Amino acid sequence: MTERKAQRWIQEARDILELVLLPGMAAVLPWTLCFMLFKRFARWRWLYREPCEAALAQATRLGWGGEDQAHWLWVRKLVTLVDHADHYLGLSRSDRWMQRHLQVTGRWPAGSKGMLLITFHWGAGYWGLRHATAQGLHPHALVASLSTPAYQGRWVLTRYARSRNAHVANTLGAEVLDVRKNLKAVILAARRGSQLLAVVDAPADDTKTAVTVKLMGMTAQFPIGMLRLAVDQQLSAVMYVTGLNVQTGTRTLSIQALPMHLTAEELAGRVFGELQALITQDAPAWHFWSEAPRIFR
Repeated sequence: MTERKAQRWIQEARDILELVLLPGMAAVLPWTLCFMLFKRFARWRWLYREPCEAALAQATRLGWGGEDQAHWLWVRKLVTLVDHADHYLGLSRSDRWMQRHLQVTGRWPAGSKGMLLITFHWGAGYWGLRHATAQGLHPHALVASLSTPAYQGRWVLTRYARSRNAHVANTLGAEVLDVRKNLKAVILAARRGSQLLAVVDAPADDTKTAVTVKLMGMTAQFPIGMLRLAVDQQLSAVMYVTGLNVQTGTRTLSIQALPMHLTAEELAGRVFGELQALITQDAPAWHFWSEAPRIFR
């Protein structure tokens, strides 16, 4: 076996362990016991080692690594593990489970037309989707393309991502849309007054439209296309975030309706101001620290 093939098999074995076997325990164990084990697993140095240490390195470079870096890494790994586990929890648990383990602040706007749901790569977001659906919302989730280099040569990762996308579509009762491949479908959905769901804190270096904002005292760039589409099509905007209490395993969902009649830039200011507050509150829970060189200018 060549060295390249050996590395490929090692990577696939790690993906099975980190994306399927360990988080999949949530489907068969009581959540209290499972979360107790997850907190122990998050102390394993090898678990999610490369992405989590890369995230800590970038956060430290920008002054957000904290004084206790071991704790920072523990939180980062625990949030990652729970985020993956939610895929399996969502497939195996009812809304009654959600009602017991999710603390909700705010409420979803009434109505079924013309709405943009906005969130971030922060915390573990699945139960926000589930709660929105339970309240009668059925947005099209905008998802990242699986044709990017990150998925090439990663059989387990690619199938896991496809399974998650299918799970999201099934939960929301609406087709997910790949913005890169189906931009026209996204625009048509907005013009029809459909509901859309966008995670807006992705790097903007592969988009034609970006907004420059101040984030934690630094200059950052994010895509503004969906916010501009919401303004142009007069979609109501609601921002939500789903967090994790790392001591108890309880989830938190905060829902906030945003004012109408804002410009896209004003809307961006409100939205990314909230992202700054979230990072200030719990920096390790932001999943995109490793993308910082593509975000901060």
